[in-house]
Amino acid sequence: MTPHLGKDVFVFSTLPEDQAQPYISESISMFREAEGVTLILLKSTAEKHQIPYIYPCRCLTLSIHSALDAIGFMAAITQALGASGISVNPISAYYHDHLFVPEDRADLALQVLQDMARKA
Repeated sequence: MTPHLGKDVFVFSTLPEDQAQPYISESISMFREAEGVTLILLKSTAEKHQIPYIYPCRCLTLSIHSALDAIGFMAAITQALGASGISVNPISAYYHDHLFVPEDRADLALQVLQDMARKA
């Protein structure tokens, strides 16, 4: 596992589905919930369109093709980050796991994951 920290700052937003539709193509992730559509957008995109947001974060991508049915992999990662006082919002995609961590803690999160990989 080699973690890669992206430079972009992302945010989480939620909008009613009819209001979210124009921004889905600009988001990197979308999830429908009973309360509304959650979008993960570039912070600059949210600000440009005056979309309310929370959780400015950066994305750590794990460069390992992790199996979607792997047991304990994400738990070990989130536990290590949590032990360092870092919140994480993970998303597992087809090829990689992506970890959204607070913008101001991203460098520390990268260090924690690099240390974890060295010890593995």
